[in-house]
Amino acid sequence: MLCLSSPPVPVTCRHLTVSDHRRPAGTSDIRRGFYRLQWGTDKKSSQLQSTHKHPSRLHPLYSSKSTGARNSTIMASAAAAPDSDRAALLRAFDESRTGVRGLVESGVSTVPDLFVHPDPYASVPLAPPGVSIPVVDLSLPAPLAAAAAAAAARDWGFFYLVNYEALVPSDYPAKVLTAVRAFHELPAPERATHYGRAMGGGVSYSSNVDLFRSPAASWRDTIQLGFGPTRPDTERIPPVCRSEILEWEAHTTAVARAVMALLSKGLGLGEATLEEASCLEGKVMVCHYYPVCPEPDRTMGLVPHTDPGVLTVLAQDGVGGLQVKHTNEDGESYWVDAKPVPGALVINVGDLLQIMSNDKYKSVEHRVVMNSCEEERVSVAVFFNPGKRGDSVFYGPLPELVSSENPPKYRSFTMSEFLGAFFKRDLASKALIEHFKL
Repeated sequence: MLCLSSPPVPVTCRHLTVSDHRRPAGTSDIRRGFYRLQWGTDKKSSQLQSTHKHPSRLHPLYSSKSTGARNSTIMASAAAAPDSDRAALLRAFDESRTGVRGLVESGVSTVPDLFVHPDPYASVPLAPPGVSIPVVDLSLPAPLAAAAAAAAARDWGFFYLVNYEALVPSDYPAKVLTAVRAFHELPAPERATHYGRAMGGGVSYSSNVDLFRSPAASWRDTIQLGFGPTRPDTERIPPVCRSEILEWEAHTTAVARAVMALLSKGLGLGEATLEEASCLEGKVMVCHYYPVCPEPDRTMGLVPHTDPGVLTVLAQDGVGGLQVKHTNEDGESYWVDAKPVPGALVINVGDLLQIMSNDKYKSVEHRVVMNSCEEERVSVAVFFNPGKRGDSVFYGPLPELVSSENPPKYRSFTMSEFLGAFFKRDLASKALIEHFKL
């Protein structure tokens, strides 16, 4: 599947440069801050103008110049509309059961107001050329790999992981990315049979997990699966991607085990410390699909946020759009492209690992920008969390990391309290980790 199916490039523990992985010509130039639509003359770039020029059915939020005043009332600015009107629009979108992909199939030529983010890319500048997230090479001797992983987790909260072939077959992750794409591009009536927000049997397919809580919806659809501590009903997983999803869950668990061992050693602890804390046992997989967008400068694929769990393992196709917020030694913050790199997975620290490490590792904001109007983006992320969830099981800074010289920075809590705090806020809220600070 695109560049991730290529053989891995031999690298050592170094920083990849942005110039090593330039975008193909014709895409939006986000390095200079241009998020304009750049329609070309090729087949892909004219997709929204030609393929869906005459939609076969009308989506509840469909709006274009050719429809005249038919939808002028329903598409009035959501920001200015009363809450009841916005809620009705959200319900209409959700009840269409076809997600953002359904909007594109209906022929929208503008981003519906429900999806408009006010000035989404203006708050923090982009990184200067040559800045990239670090690389950790799993083929290095264990002490060197552990030191590299710990430095990346401490300074960046993100890194590329390469040379993991001993843990993952050569046809992955390309195989699971292809299968996830195949589901999201099924005909709308077939997708609609799977749509629903409830995690029935540990599986759901919907658009925007925080659709009814966030101030603006984002341009993506998602299959979500809970793999632990309770396994999903595999019959609820769409057949077109079932076997690939199940296989990828096993492969990512092997990767996460290896990474957690490195990060445990980087804290000066035994390599099994995080695994013994059940951090491999709670697992959620999200299979994101970011459709072609007619106005990429007006919406986002995923708003700036931190991941709540311990560790995230991400596979992405070759389209790109993931950006990581980094603050350098001078206190300057900017967004750094985490461009797709052949043979690399993306690893990031979650809020819970920042707490457990007592701030030795950091969970940082990241986002997905709508930086291309030419091709859909697909990614699969697996979030690892503690699997022990009893009311008598508490989490907080690891006892080995706490002393009179280094007192705990966070209070202890149960996973029930932690997850409850997470689900009460919208995705972009920064309040989760602050909720547990002493």
